[in-house]
Amino acid sequence: MTLQRHDTQTRMSRAVIYNGVAYLCGQVAGPEVRQGSINEQTNSMLSRLDALLEEIGSDREHLLSATIYLKNGSDIAAMNEIWDAWVPEGHAPARTCVVAQMPAEELKVEITVTAAIKNS
Repeated sequence: MTLQRHDTQTRMSRAVIYNGVAYLCGQVAGPEVRQGSINEQTNSMLSRLDALLEEIGSDREHLLSATIYLKNGSDIAAMNEIWDAWVPEGHAPARTCVVAQMPAEELKVEITVTAAIKNS
């Protein structure tokens, strides 16, 4: 069993893979939509998550768990609409959604996931 760190920086790695499971750092919207709506930020965040999953050899169908952090609880319906369309039918991960303070004032949503690596 080997431990792999992906794109390690001073405070964190973008992903840590151990025993066929990837633990991803929190993903937020890209800078181009950080002033945007919850819909824009959720779409951007999930697009960035797709890219990171692909980089490490996983995808949406291999999600194990997700924790979604919302700045405002009133945004849950809008976020869920996008989330529901993004998750492949029959592949919903275990999920928690909480209201939390964001690392930057303009952010409305952040997600942290664990995923199985394909073919592990």
